[in-house]
Amino acid sequence: MATKLHPAPLSRPEHSAAPADKLARQRLSVIELAETLGNVSEACRRSGMSREMFYEWKRRFQTQGLAGLKDLPPIPKSHPMTTPPEVVDTIVALALEHPAWGCNRLAARLKLDGISLSSPTVQSILIKHELGTRTERWLALERRLAEQPILLSAEQVVFIEQENPQFAERHVESSRPGELLCQDVFYVGRLKGVGRVYLHSVVDTFGSYAFGFLHTTKTPEAAATVLVNDVLPFYQDRTLPIERILTDNGKEFCGTETHPYVTRLPILHHRESAKMHQAVTAKVHQVVSAKVHH
Repeated sequence: MATKLHPAPLSRPEHSAAPADKLARQRLSVIELAETLGNVSEACRRSGMSREMFYEWKRRFQTQGLAGLKDLPPIPKSHPMTTPPEVVDTIVALALEHPAWGCNRLAARLKLDGISLSSPTVQSILIKHELGTRTERWLALERRLAEQPILLSAEQVVFIEQENPQFAERHVESSRPGELLCQDVFYVGRLKGVGRVYLHSVVDTFGSYAFGFLHTTKTPEAAATVLVNDVLPFYQDRTLPIERILTDNGKEFCGTETHPYVTRLPILHHRESAKMHQAVTAKVHQVVSAKVHH
């Protein structure tokens, strides 16, 4: 009598293990191999694992089991102690509003509003926003003023005038080129083989266009030379009348009616205190001094 054969049911294929599980079992196999051989060094050599990593994985396996042999999850990008964005915006706005304040004073001011941050944290935020120094905050305030018209507070005006002498003494500004020139003499230094060198500078207050004449003396003749040879021809070629020139009461600019500077000057000469015109010529002197002593 024939026997009827029944086909065996097909077994379902096992799902492949996750990559993390595979990696954990590979590490477990190295631990088991070391126990079988009784030699950690040989097991590490065969598997390509360092002894330091072997003992680290073995410690984690003993304390956490198979889960300890899996890679740790990545560290989240947002730290729980990260300063909220709205607080960062407040710090930046406060630093621009009071550019002379440092991190200590800003931290104290924030505390009054219920925001408790250490001064190093405030300084770190300022540095990330390129506001870490007084100069950086001043430049940021200037850029903001250039991009959009804003009303400066009295504190901001004082701060800008202290940091940049070109903003000071605005009452010497003019409405057109040639309306008012400022002249001054600046001691540059002593050059080898030459001796003392002075810079005779003339600056137009309208656009800060400057003329310079280096000479070994600060005599009236040298002061008049830069005007006669450079300044007057420049404005005459452009049909720009020069109304007046402003200097201090130095000996090279004033004296008797026969003073060389007075007799050679065909324009109105006006003398004032040193503070008024030095605010205009100071930047030119700083640039020349930096170039010479570089």
